[in-house]
Amino acid sequence: MSLALKPSESKTGGKVGGKAGGKSGPKPLAELLETCLQPIMAAQGFASTDIITGWPEIIGDKLAEFSRPVKIEWPRRRTYADDGQGGEAATLVLKVESAFALDIQHMVPVLIERVNARYGWRCIGKIVIKQGPVPKQAHKPQRRTLDPAMIEQASQRIGAIEDAGLREALVRLGAGILSDGHKKDKTA
Repeated sequence: MSLALKPSESKTGGKVGGKAGGKSGPKPLAELLETCLQPIMAAQGFASTDIITGWPEIIGDKLAEFSRPVKIEWPRRRTYADDGQGGEAATLVLKVESAFALDIQHMVPVLIERVNARYGWRCIGKIVIKQGPVPKQAHKPQRRTLDPAMIEQASQRIGAIEDAGLREALVRLGAGILSDGHKKDKTA
């Protein structure tokens, strides 16, 4: 019995890259992250990351900057109500910047309705607001517009590259570098 693994096998005995004997391609990063984050989200009462990632759509972009869902508190004992909904709804806990707490407090009935509509059932029955600082999300820097003359110059310098995507990326990079060098020359 040999302890060495064949290059096509993993330590678990299956084929590398997925199912044994089946085809498997690369998986989307979002799918892998969902798997990694699921235990953390479950500890906070979230069934998925959907309410976190979809928060700007639920509350609006402006108020989403100043508020975050922290956790969902589910009732300890499931009690079945006579309303036909299947039981007691959960409490959504929000962290809100102090200046916007009153705005969000006035929106609570609408927020409950929007969250429940997003999930398709009456999962949230109450919202608790906790005031405090909300960490800002990093904004993606906007792409700057490149000078067409610099793009042309970079394209000529790069030459022929078969892969169109690689060529386009290198041209953009080269044009950006040339633009920066051109700006330094003007200021000197």
